[in-house]
Order: sequence, then structure tokens, then C-alpha cells
Amino acid sequence: MAKKQKIAIVGATGAVGEELLNVLEELEFPVESILPLASAKSAGDEIEFKGKVYKVKELKEDTFKENPVDIAFFSAGGNISKQYAKFAVECGAVVIDNTSHFRMDKDVPLVVPECNFEDIKDWKKTGIIANPNCSTIQMVHVLKPLDDAFDLKRVDVSTYQASSGAGKEGMQELVEGMQSFFAFKLDEFKAQTFPHTLALNLIPHIDEFTDSGYTKEELKMINETQKILHKKLQISATCVRVPVLRSHSESITMHFNQEVDVAKARQILKKASSVVVLDDPKNKKYPMPLTTSDTNETYVGRIRSDQYDKKILHLWCVADQIRVGAATNAVRIAQKWLELKNNQEK
Repeated sequence: MAKKQKIAIVGATGAVGEELLNVLEELEFPVESILPLASAKSAGDEIEFKGKVYKVKELKEDTFKENPVDIAFFSAGGNISKQYAKFAVECGAVVIDNTSHFRMDKDVPLVVPECNFEDIKDWKKTGIIANPNCSTIQMVHVLKPLDDAFDLKRVDVSTYQASSGAGKEGMQELVEGMQSFFAFKLDEFKAQTFPHTLALNLIPHIDEFTDSGYTKEELKMINETQKILHKKLQISATCVRVPVLRSHSESITMHFNQEVDVAKARQILKKASSVVVLDDPKNKKYPMPLTTSDTNETYVGRIRSDQYDKKILHLWCVADQIRVGAATNAVRIAQKWLELKNNQEK
């Protein structure tokens, strides 16, 4: 039986931090204790894990010296990770970082366990393992097994990203916008979290625009996918914020070097780890945000061959951004890391 671990959660009162607690319990991760950390304004709040109550502490430079842990999950923003992750590492913890800060660092493994768990072995270079972008995670769940079978060369993806991608504030702003609509005051509503009102709207703008015309969110999907799959794929992404509370959706077109048999592709995805095929359009069965929220899998449907080129496959995938795109992947990284560590110590 695996030794129980002392766990720190930086950003414990945020949407991902709260979900980490749920996933740790659901996946039966061996937890000895929880150290919930947040900003000064959240210090003193209480969180519960397996019937035990823990007080949230303010994150400081000497926190990990005073409270040593085995694993520190960081999900409080890139600047916080940049400033404080090193202190956790110096005190002997492995950091599993949910922000974008370390993802493209050549010495930091960027891991989706179903795709490249073997990269975890490089964690000792920096003491940090990076969790990819939410949209990247669900996409590579699908790309990896199909690439292995048919040799992927290009991906074109459009995302339909829920308000949960902007955390609690994003979800709350969507709710408030809808309330304004039903009060006949949507024209008076002022967006703060998003660049425009999200209620009854679509916003083709997530993160900052770059000189290339792509947003940083779109470039994350491109660069991170290439790093995870260890392959210089041609990738183009268009990321859109949609008025949905939870679960990101993606329309993916894949170009392969080999012809793709749709029936075989469907069987490959059915056998793929953490993927659920829900593909019965005649009976109106396909993945949707409402039916995939609060789950730990990537759901795939609308699997079909291109009408003009047998080397092209199209599909639709949906996954809960807070879980699959963040908390669940982070806990699965921790599981694989602990397994690797235990094997090395034997």
C-alpha cells in the first residue's frame, strides 16, 4: 500500500482547488493531511476533506519550511507559481503546477498521463511537473491513440470554452449576465472578467492576442500539443468563449499520413484510456456540456470521415474543464509520480 502523502493546495479556495479535494477523494489518493493555502483575504476560511476540517493559511515564502509537504498542487495563477513554487521544491516537495508558467520550460515535463506518463521521470531536474492547458488535455486524449494508429500530421481545432475556464469569477459573471437578461437589463450589464458580455453571446477571444493574429490560448494548444506528443504537428486553433457554465467542447479535424477507417478509429477511441465514445447521432446521442460536467473522462462523438479525403477524420469532444482539464489530470500526475517514486525506492 502506498505511503500516505502530505498535500498542499495553493489556491485552495478557487474552483480548481476545491475540485482537487473532490478528485483526491474520488480517486482514493493516499492522503495523510491537507495544507490549504491561499491569499491573505482567504486565510482563516475552512475547507473539509474526508470529514476533517482544515483552516486555510496564507501562502508565504516560509510556508513550506514551517509546514513540509510531499506534493504541492499550485492553481492560483502563473505569478504565484513563479514566485512560490521554488520554495516548495527547496523544502522537498514535488510541485504539480496548473498554471501556464512552467509548461514550455524545456526542463519541466508537461504531462497528460494517458499520453506521455513516461516524461514524469524528468521531474527531478526542477522538482516541477506542469499540467497542460485545459483545452490541450482533452484534445491530446483523442489525438494520441489516433496518431499511434494512423500517423497524424495536421490538426485544425475550434474550441467552445465554458465560463469555468475563467474560474469562479467567470461562472459568476455568466450567471449575473443571464439574470440581467431576465430582468430586461442586459444592455446595462458591464462585463469585467470577459472582454464582452458572455450571456447570449460568443466571444472569439481567450487570453491576449499576439502579433501572429493568434491568441495566447490558441498558441498554448499548438505548442503544448507538440511538446506532449513529441511531434512537430501542424496545428491551427480558434478558441471561443461560449455561454456555458462547465465543460469545454472542441470540433477537431485531423489529417493523417494514412487512410483512416472510421470503424477502426471508433474502436481505438473506445479502448483509449479516459475516453468515452458517445456516438449515436441517429438517436440524438453525442457529448454535450450538460451531460459531461462533473465527470473525469473526455467524451467523443460525431466521428466521421471527410467526404473528399479518406486521410481526414472529423469529430467532436467534450470534457469538464475543471476536472479533466485541471484537477483530475493533476491528481493522475500525482498518482503516476508516486508510483514511479515507489518503484525507484524498492
